[in-house]
Amino acid sequence: MKTGPTPPSRGRPRAFDRDTALDAALQVFWRHGYDATSLSELTAAMKISPPSLYAAFGSKKGLFLEAVDLYARRYGEGARRALEDAPTAKAAVTHLLMQSAAIFSAPAHPFGCFIALGAVNCAPGSAEVEAALRERRAASGAALRERIARGIEDGELPPGTDAAALARFYGAVIQGMSVQARDGASREALESVARAALLAWPARSSEDR
Repeated sequence: MKTGPTPPSRGRPRAFDRDTALDAALQVFWRHGYDATSLSELTAAMKISPPSLYAAFGSKKGLFLEAVDLYARRYGEGARRALEDAPTAKAAVTHLLMQSAAIFSAPAHPFGCFIALGAVNCAPGSAEVEAALRERRAASGAALRERIARGIEDGELPPGTDAAALARFYGAVIQGMSVQARDGASREALESVARAALLAWPARSSEDR
């Protein structure tokens, strides 16, 4: 039985690697922030045309949100594992601080934390982008608070320890390290900040310090 000719596929295949282009966009957004990044900067870094960008990612906002997802997968997985698998809450926080010092200061990509710095002082039209990063930060803070609360339940921390306040404190330290890294602080300098912050960890007794 004869069959008719195979119908042509719709559209033309993309002439670029989507993952490579997305990684390039992440670097640009990370360096300049959402609002300060122009379409021309993005297409130049991604080596694609504006129509190709819109066809692949829908919009600048869509591209940015995919870049946020890529950052979270690439750099946030270690933090998630630490909170889940570290034997103690202090070990988890220590890992978060030292990992942050390493990532924020690595010369292979822009300095600082993309989730903290990627959408600062956005225009009203970028409120959805700003909210997306705020939700990511809130989720990270909640995960840290839950791990500290588990440490209190396990007897690692003194009864009555304010898990929410302690999580906010270490979250603020990490965000401060991000800003210092953007200003040029080295890994060693950031690690010294981390060690100083760990001195504030509540101990059950004077013998624990």
